[in-house]
Amino acid sequence: MKENAKSKLSENYREAKHRASQQKLQPKSSGSGDILISVVVPLYNEEQSIKELANSIESVLNRIAKNRYEVIFVDDGSTDASLEKIKELHNKNQRFHCISFRRNYGKSSALQVGFAAAKGKYVITMDADLQDDPEEIPNLIKKLNEGYDLVSGWKKKRNDPITKILPSKLFNLVTSIVSGIRLHDFNCGLKAYRNVVVRRLKVYGEMHRYIPVLAYWDGFRVTEVPVRHHPRKYGKTKFGAGRFVKGFLDLLTVMITTRFMQRPLHFFGFIGVLISFFGFAVNLYLFIEWLLGKTYLTNRPLLLFGITLIIFGAQLISIGLLGEMNIKSLAERINYNIREKF
Repeated sequence: MKENAKSKLSENYREAKHRASQQKLQPKSSGSGDILISVVVPLYNEEQSIKELANSIESVLNRIAKNRYEVIFVDDGSTDASLEKIKELHNKNQRFHCISFRRNYGKSSALQVGFAAAKGKYVITMDADLQDDPEEIPNLIKKLNEGYDLVSGWKKKRNDPITKILPSKLFNLVTSIVSGIRLHDFNCGLKAYRNVVVRRLKVYGEMHRYIPVLAYWDGFRVTEVPVRHHPRKYGKTKFGAGRFVKGFLDLLTVMITTRFMQRPLHFFGFIGVLISFFGFAVNLYLFIEWLLGKTYLTNRPLLLFGITLIIFGAQLISIGLLGEMNIKSLAERINYNIREKF
């Protein structure tokens, strides 16, 4: 009898010990205090719209995330009372935070700092001018849960002047063709990300326009959904016409530093071969004319033009080869985006 009791106690002890060891191996469950949604709002001189925007965001997040959310305003060196308005919000609701720059660095820098601070499983970005509608946040997250990593808003019905709409359509068309990703609106401020995406992104300069491209070329699944777009209620736009020229230059930067980063010869070599071939064709045409006695090469500036093209093309190919050599030496330090390991 005593032996049976001892055996049972020993068995119960071993079972309890096994359960305890298994519990240690299990990850801790997410409590109500964990952040589910982070909203990142870059802003510059938007004092009039901050309170109204905050009320709308708070209403939506209280409905879909309860107390598991945070709102991060990134004040990009505002010279008005924007910072004071955000401090008032923080005093009323500790889930509203602010990162304030001493000077204006630009939207890309503001987003990069906001991404680094965001703790949520889902990260939402939106502009502070009240043109983006916080009521679209549930739809964006719903689309993420269909298996996407980044969902970009598409301002299908846009409430902006025609002088802003037409250049934007051209910009989106060119970007779509060059990047290979079919989106209607790359630069919409309203986007939803999984946290892993914002941890991978490196946004600087004017690269915020190409966030979907950067994510897509890094292997993430990207899509878009139509969103409501409201007319600007206060102030005026902070972006001038010059941003489109900068935008196309940044597209070239994105291509070289992402798509061709590990195969620079494909970019420089392709262009170099085309230029050299054109120069060779010009000189071949002149050579044939010279053989037929129709021209003298000494008085044809076109000959120098053809030679120049051949030399320039060869230089581009050389740059590509040097880039390949550099990539080969740095191959071990390339940061690959790995989905999972077994």
